[in-house]
Formats: sequence, structure tokens, C-alpha cells
Amino acid sequence: MKTPFLTTHFGVLYDVDCIEVMRQLRSQTMDCIFADPPFNLGKDYKNRYNDRISDEAYYEWCSQWLRECCRILRPGGALFVYALPDIAIRFAAFLHERLVFRHWIALTMKGTYQRGKRLYPAHYALLYYTRGEPQTFNRVRLPIPSCRHCGKEIKDYGGHRNKLNPEGLNLTDFWEDTSPNRHKKYKVREGVNELKLIIPERAILISTEPGALVYDPFGGGGSTYQAAEKHHRRWIGTELYDCHHIEDRLREQYPLSIGRTPNFDYRGLFIDENCSDQVLWRRERESM
Repeated sequence: MKTPFLTTHFGVLYDVDCIEVMRQLRSQTMDCIFADPPFNLGKDYKNRYNDRISDEAYYEWCSQWLRECCRILRPGGALFVYALPDIAIRFAAFLHERLVFRHWIALTMKGTYQRGKRLYPAHYALLYYTRGEPQTFNRVRLPIPSCRHCGKEIKDYGGHRNKLNPEGLNLTDFWEDTSPNRHKKYKVREGVNELKLIIPERAILISTEPGALVYDPFGGGGSTYQAAEKHHRRWIGTELYDCHHIEDRLREQYPLSIGRTPNFDYRGLFIDENCSDQVLWRRERESM
């Protein structure tokens, strides 16, 4: 495997195509995978990426990286895929044959517009699958919502407010306290949509413990890697076009972590072409 573009105390970032990297990874190595792929909508990512190819070519490409995600996921590991509902429904059909469905998480979509003869679109999808029973499932709790004007709690909880857990409300599969994109003043790539930190952060907190290994094939603005650094998860990342932006973001947030030798043997995650487990690796790839 080529030399990483960037290393930190917890992670490794490669400026290589994600499929190329995943095909060299050993099977069943990742505790959590978070993927936010391009949606083939013709967006200008300001990095030369062609976001408008034929649907056939797009979904063929998606089947390749999804298949590799399933293969490198550890038993009990979690896969989260962020997408528009019409894309997620195709991804779900593919994943249903390989993994165990946990949730279709709906994230409220703000600032959209009506499209033709359809209902007003109001959510993005975050698919949550595991390889068998989850090895880790943490209950994430949220602060009890209050009015931003008067400060009083919005709901009365049917008179059972005193029965609520003092740590807050259980996270549900409908996330209405966030929006899909980072505010423009926090973006590292001007004029380009970037996922808010809270989205991959929650996925990581739900499905892993400190020290677990997280992979994000589409680095983008680096939200997943920041979340992993913040919560002391080891991570592997790939991004073809925007690695300098990711480096700047991590350097700003965790300057003492940048450039350090990772605290795990990331080289050992990659297959050795001459090693004895080549046959098992090939069988696993073919089975997915």
C-alpha cells in the first residue's frame, strides 16, 4: 500500500480511490464504516470530480464499494450509509442480501423546495446495518428540548416528566435536531456541501467504544475523521480530491495529533500478496 497522505495519533488518510484501498484491506477488520457517497446529481464539488454519469454506471460503481464495505466489516460491526431516499432504497436492496438491517434513520432536511408532482421532501436517509448481531450498541441520549425564546421545555410528557432519565431522552431513528450540511462559516471547502459533525459522530457513538476502528471511504470535508479523533476511535480514511482541506481541519482541531505515528498497526490491516491467507481473502471477496 502506498504511503499515507496524512497520519495522526488515531488515524491514517490516503489520497487514493476508496475501492483500490478496500480491495487491499483484509476481510473483517472494521468495527464501523460510515459512507457519505456523491449522489450523482451533477453537483460541482470544485475539485474536478464528475458527479454526473449514467445511472447504470453510478449504481455499478456503488455496488463495488458497498460490496467491499460488507467484506471488510467485522462480525458485529456497523455500516452506516448516508443518501437521498431514492438512492438509499437501492442501497438497501443490495445490503439486505448481505447484512442485517437495523434502522432507516430519517434526518430532517431544511431549506428544500417542492419538486414537481411530489410531496415536499423533508428528510435524508441514514441506513444502519450490522454484520450479524451488533457487537456494540450504546444508547445515546439527547438534552430535553426547550424553547429557545422562553427557555421552558417544549413538551410536558403526559405528566410523567419526573420519570425521565436525568441524562436525557433516548435517541430515536428520527433526527430533527440537526440539518444535513455544516453552516457555511464552518466549511473547509467554500461553496460545497459538507456533512455536519453530529451525524457521523452519533453513528460512531452508537456502534463503537474507544479504540474501535472506523473507516470512511469518502472523506469529503473530514467530518468522520474529526469525530473519530474527538472520541478516541482509530480510523482509516480515503479521499481523492480534498485531502488538504481535511488536513487543515484536523490541524486546526487537533494540532498535537497531526503527523504522529498512529497508535495501531495500520499496515497490518492490508493483505500481503505473498501471505498464506490470500486464498481466504479471495473467497471472502467472491462471497460478497
